[in-house]
Amino acid sequence: MWQPPSPPDRAAIGRLAEERAAALLESHGATILLRNFRARCGELDLVALHAGAVLVVEVRRRQRHEWGGAAASVDARKRQRIVRTTRRLLQCHPELNRRPLRFDVIACDGETGNDLRWIRHAFDASER
Repeated sequence: MWQPPSPPDRAAIGRLAEERAAALLESHGATILLRNFRARCGELDLVALHAGAVLVVEVRRRQRHEWGGAAASVDARKRQRIVRTTRRLLQCHPELNRRPLRFDVIACDGETGNDLRWIRHAFDASER
């Protein structure tokens, strides 16, 4: 009997994008400190150390560009949630407070998600 194709496993696709993003960061000398840090206010995909700075990295995957692609999907609301969650991260890991903090985005666009774009300083905590 015919079975309709199963929908893609969104969680697996997201994990693969995060793995590729982590590999990209590591290939540039970053050390991954945390993956999927969760707090009541949200989740941080990757937290890394690179060139003395703590990077909070949002990984976004989009197959199509109709609404602006992966990078454009990190809107003001998402940025606010990332900043709030980062404040919680710094409360839980006060040793990270001694380093500069940077918010980056790694956008994975296209059908295969192999087109990675690392956007450094994508936003800062003072944006409204």
